[in-house]
Amino acid sequence: MTAISTTPPSISMDSLVERLKQHLPDARLVTDPLRRLAYGTDASFYRLVPSLVVRPQTEQELRFVVEACREGHWPMTFRAAGTSLSGQAITDGVLIQLGRGWRGAEVLDNGARIDLQPAVIGARANELLAPFDRKIGPDPASIASCMIGGIAANNASGMCCGTAQNTYMTLDSIRVVLLDGAVLDTADTASVEAFRKSHAVLLDGLERLAAGVRTDVELAKRIRHKYRLKNTTGYALNSLLDYRDGVDILAHLMIGSEGTLGCITRITYHTVPEPPRRAAAMIFFPDLGSACRATIALKGTGVAAVELMDRAGLRAVERQPGMPEHLRDLPSGATALLVDVREQDGDTLAARIDDVNQALEGIMTLEPVTFTEDPVSYALYWKVRKGLFPAVGAVRDLGTTVIIEDVAFPIERLEEGVAALTAAFKRHGYDDALLFGHALEGNLHFVFPQGFERAGEKERYQALMADVAQLVAVEFGGSLKAEHGTGRNMAPFVELEWGKEAYDLMWQIKALFDADHLLNPEVMLTRNPTLHLENLKPLPEADAIVDRCIECGFCEAVCPSRELTLTPRQRIVLARERARLANLEQPTDADRERSEAFGRTALYDIDTSCAADGMCGTRCPVGINTGELVLAMREERHVGKQQLARRIGRHFSGVTRVARSGLRGASVARAVIGDRLMATASQGLHRVSNKRIPQWIPSIPAAAPIRVLSSVAQVGEGRDPVVYFPSCATRVFGADKRDSSARAVMEVVLALLDKAGYDVIIPEMPGHLCCGMPFSSKGMVNEATHKARELNRELLAASHNGRVPILFDTSPCSQQVEQHLDARLKIQEPVAFAHDYLLPRLDIAPVESKVAVHVTCSSHRKGLTEAFIALARACAKDVVVPEDISCCGFAGDKGLRVPELTASSLQDLAGQVVGCEFGVSNSRTCEMGMTEHSGLTYHSILELLDRASQPRGANS
Repeated sequence: MTAISTTPPSISMDSLVERLKQHLPDARLVTDPLRRLAYGTDASFYRLVPSLVVRPQTEQELRFVVEACREGHWPMTFRAAGTSLSGQAITDGVLIQLGRGWRGAEVLDNGARIDLQPAVIGARANELLAPFDRKIGPDPASIASCMIGGIAANNASGMCCGTAQNTYMTLDSIRVVLLDGAVLDTADTASVEAFRKSHAVLLDGLERLAAGVRTDVELAKRIRHKYRLKNTTGYALNSLLDYRDGVDILAHLMIGSEGTLGCITRITYHTVPEPPRRAAAMIFFPDLGSACRATIALKGTGVAAVELMDRAGLRAVERQPGMPEHLRDLPSGATALLVDVREQDGDTLAARIDDVNQALEGIMTLEPVTFTEDPVSYALYWKVRKGLFPAVGAVRDLGTTVIIEDVAFPIERLEEGVAALTAAFKRHGYDDALLFGHALEGNLHFVFPQGFERAGEKERYQALMADVAQLVAVEFGGSLKAEHGTGRNMAPFVELEWGKEAYDLMWQIKALFDADHLLNPEVMLTRNPTLHLENLKPLPEADAIVDRCIECGFCEAVCPSRELTLTPRQRIVLARERARLANLEQPTDADRERSEAFGRTALYDIDTSCAADGMCGTRCPVGINTGELVLAMREERHVGKQQLARRIGRHFSGVTRVARSGLRGASVARAVIGDRLMATASQGLHRVSNKRIPQWIPSIPAAAPIRVLSSVAQVGEGRDPVVYFPSCATRVFGADKRDSSARAVMEVVLALLDKAGYDVIIPEMPGHLCCGMPFSSKGMVNEATHKARELNRELLAASHNGRVPILFDTSPCSQQVEQHLDARLKIQEPVAFAHDYLLPRLDIAPVESKVAVHVTCSSHRKGLTEAFIALARACAKDVVVPEDISCCGFAGDKGLRVPELTASSLQDLAGQVVGCEFGVSNSRTCEMGMTEHSGLTYHSILELLDRASQPRGANS
């Protein structure tokens, strides 16, 4: 064990596991060596492999786990999203993950407060508050991925948060579980009174420390100075000055304590206003000094944010898609400030912009200052800013990591502090370091690639950190950690920053809560001066598709297998581990154990359970689609099946006929023996065939009426032509038999196109054509390419070489073909076509029904989410979009071959669509999965449009 503790564990891990099985199922006690490695990885550049991963789902279970670990003397670490950057979410003891079961959220007092459990994603909290024009105060850049537990435990802030709106300052109440299993809920009077009696020693100790601080003039002065700045180094000693009551002190000490004092199980925030009017300006200065002077001038103007970006940072993003062309022409010393202004109305916004212009008078800029409210330009400015950190990750050398540190200078010394920091980078050979950050608070991030494998690199990094710590903390009286938390990376420097007296005070606080150092040991406080140089994460070359991954975890929130097996980040971790193990000359016992596990369980975890939907790429800051890695693995594994794929592709029309015959047969059997026996028999066959035989589910529809395609008439003077290509899924799967009003997608599309005044052209051999996705998704790339070329040929003919638009009725197919078809072809995705072309040609009378909407992963990836929801809202008066369900996990036939993937992805769906009459999507297979797990029948969104529409002028 590398984690410090006064004594080693008193019971074995096997004994601990057996005890935990008394209250938790085996599935939530993770002992598999590969999953422990994968689950134990966070966004930092450190790695420890937990001895056990536990996933409690209730507070009662959590208390039992904590008590069992305490009694067995096993160190434990609490974990939410694992997006922490400083090594505070890893352990080689017991990792306690708070995920499912910890996502409760309730808006209070018309948005003035919000009550949240630790696994709620920060952006989700803001979505709930948006109707009230409110938000939570903290706004970290990772807010779309990080969770409330981590936001509070790190006292994370962000770009607009400053020091006034972080969790410490906006805390209303908190509920915590301590090391002895005790629960304190500061919102519950009875809980507080009971705690005062049971934990009088703890509360008296805190009050005694607070009294001592108040009488120590120099220490009190130092504490006040430190929290004038952004500061997350060490414990929140300001609580000892801000509060006298032990309960209040305890509540605020928990904020920023990084799980070293207890576990936060609920927190209630006072929310802050979210003004609806916004404007931003990207202002360019000739050098860093003038940008710093401008920042100081802007401090009193009431701007929402001032983000500094040095020339190296701008150079890192200047050639990325969508970046302004003039970034490339800036002089070598140029520095940008992104100034953001937010107000309730236009007049106040204009006045605030005038304040900014007046403040900047006399300070040289390279271009005139121009603010914009245009949403596209506004988003582009922030894209530049947010792209700086990942830009380094994308271009770093293989085998290196990306280190990001955040420091804070007193704002009045920002210019000289930046100059000193820049000089330190050059002094130690870090010429490629980027400097950017929240300049309005004196909070700057510096980012650079760092390798530790070559001789001398660890020493160079150590020298840099020692130099930076001295100049920031001692010479400038700043903060070594402004918002990322102390973690392991800065723990050896806490005493340097705070001084011995304050540091000893922190150890006394730790002893009051956790005398044996069982809660996240070595985080925040350490006696090990080289801790920040130990347990460094290996990053071997694994595959060009994923080698740029910085393991930030932003991808995890949208992965359908995140609670079943692995997330994209975790799949990459294991791909890297396989590469590392392959090159070892002297493996350890742990290495050999993981090597054996790769042959035993990795195929299912890494490949079989991956939907390969590409949603991870939409969240990845460097654009990695981990599904591409999985597809490449499938291609390699299925190299011997290419001939079979070729036979299927050459006889595709016959294959789809057989599939329709199978559906008709299944319908007969279902009518005879009923759903229950049908499902039982199917599950048995699926199991004994080792999942080779697909599992029947009740939502499997009737066979599609392919004959409708032959009845299309091409007539009508003045009617616009459109080519309609029905996907193989809609040619096989018809309407849900349990809904008598439902029709097959092909019937709906033809009716809609006729109603909107289109003449329909069907390509030749429609039954034989395919976009290639059924083959590419299984790694049979050659046949997928062949089918795409076939389709390309026929669509060129049908569309008169691209002169006629081509409508696909299934979103995933339209995305699949874009990279393969002739550029002249005008491919239309069903939602985009319906929103842009059908709506204007139809009279709409929205249906009275309450409708659930599922935006498929392909529509998300094509940027059609808003258009999808807008189309649904045009056609129905009440629309519900379930939260946290980005991909249904059906993934072609995964819902039949790996049904547990869809079940896991959609496990929370039914509770979110209560009261809806039906659902809509734009993929026939996705609709089957959603139907199976919602209690509703899902249709194509085109069917909703058909129900709500009439030909233009029909009722006039």
